[in-house]
Amino acid sequence: MSDKSDYYQVLGVEKSADAQAIKKAYRKLALKHHPDQNPGDKASESSFKEAAEAYDVLSDENKRAQYDQFGHAAFSGGGQYSGPQYNNLEDIFSAFGDVFGGGGGAFGDMFGGGRRQRGPAKGRDLKIQLDLSLEEIDSGIERTISLKRREHCGTCSGSGAKKGTGKASCKTCGGRGQVARNTGFFQVAAVCPTCQGAGQVIKDPCGDCRGSGGQKESADIDVEIPAGIEDGMRLVVRGAGDAGPKEGVRGDLYVLVREHEHNIFQRSGPDLVAELPFSFGQLTLGTKVEIPTLRGKVEMSIPAGTQTGKVFRLRGQGLPRLESSGRGDQLVRVFVEIPKKLSPEQKSLLEEFEQLEQESHGKKNFFERIADHFS
Repeated sequence: MSDKSDYYQVLGVEKSADAQAIKKAYRKLALKHHPDQNPGDKASESSFKEAAEAYDVLSDENKRAQYDQFGHAAFSGGGQYSGPQYNNLEDIFSAFGDVFGGGGGAFGDMFGGGRRQRGPAKGRDLKIQLDLSLEEIDSGIERTISLKRREHCGTCSGSGAKKGTGKASCKTCGGRGQVARNTGFFQVAAVCPTCQGAGQVIKDPCGDCRGSGGQKESADIDVEIPAGIEDGMRLVVRGAGDAGPKEGVRGDLYVLVREHEHNIFQRSGPDLVAELPFSFGQLTLGTKVEIPTLRGKVEMSIPAGTQTGKVFRLRGQGLPRLESSGRGDQLVRVFVEIPKKLSPEQKSLLEEFEQLEQESHGKKNFFERIADHFS
C-alpha cells in the first residue's frame, strides 16, 4: 500500500469538489508553502511539491477518474507518482499559469518568479497635494502644477552611455537580467544586482548624467479638476511622472485633493451646511432675508415662531454631484444671536416684554413652564 497522502486530503477538499474548488484550494496552499515565504523550511518545500502533484492529478478529468478508481496505484506499479516533476519556479508557473493568473500573474509578481516582463522599465510615479477652495470645487477648474521630475538626458537621449559608445552584455547574469539563487528545494530567479534587470551594462557612461540616463528638470503640468471633487480623492495624470530609466516610459502623477476650510459652509457630500444667526425678533415675528450661497445670495422666508436650531433646505444650492447630474442642497440652521450690549431703551423694552410673559403664564414658576413646554 502506498505511503503517499490522499490527494483530496492534501488539498483539503471533498471528493465531490468541482474544478474551481480544487483550483482555489491548490492556490491557497501554494501561496502558504511557497519557498520564498518559507526560506529553508523543508516541511513547507515538501508540502508545496505534494500540493502541486495533487493538483496535477485532480485538475485533469482522466487522471482524476483513474485516481478515484485505483488510487496512487493508477500511475505506476510501485504506487509512486510519475507525473511532471517541478525543478524550479519556472516549471510551476508554466504548468499552472492559469492558477497564478497566467504567465506568473499576481503570484509571480508577489514572489518575484515567473517569466520576466521584457521592455523598458516604467519611471517613478510622482505624488503631490493640491489645496482647493469650495468655490473652486463648485465650479471645477484647470490648475497648472509646477514640479521637478526626471527627464531623459538630452546628451545621451536617455541611454546613459557616452555618445558614440554602446552597451555590453552583463557578465553577472549573461544578459538575462536575472540570477538564480537557491532556496533549498527550488532555484528562484531574482533581478540581477549588477544591471538591475536590464541585461546590459554601460561601458563608458555619459558625462552629463553619469550613466543614469536622466536629469531633474522643471515642468508645468495642466490638471483638470472636476466640479464636485471631494477631500481625500486622488486624480491620476497618466505619463506625467518621472521618465523611465534607460529610455523607459514615464510614470504617472498622482494628485491628492485637500479641501480648504470655509468660513461659512461645512460640507456633507454634495450638501452644504451653514449656521446663521438671527435676532429674537426675526425668529419670533418672521421675516424674509438674503442668505449667502457659493454663487451669490438667495432670498429665504423665516416663518413667525421659528425655533432656534430649525433647519431650512435650499434646493439645488449645494455642490455638483461628482458621479451624476444635478446639485446637492444647502442646509441653513438658524439660531438666536444674543446681544452682548443693550441700550437703555432696549433693556426697558425687554424687561416690559418679560413682565408680560410672566403674566401670560400665570403664577407658574420657571420649572413648571419647562415641563409644560415638553408635555
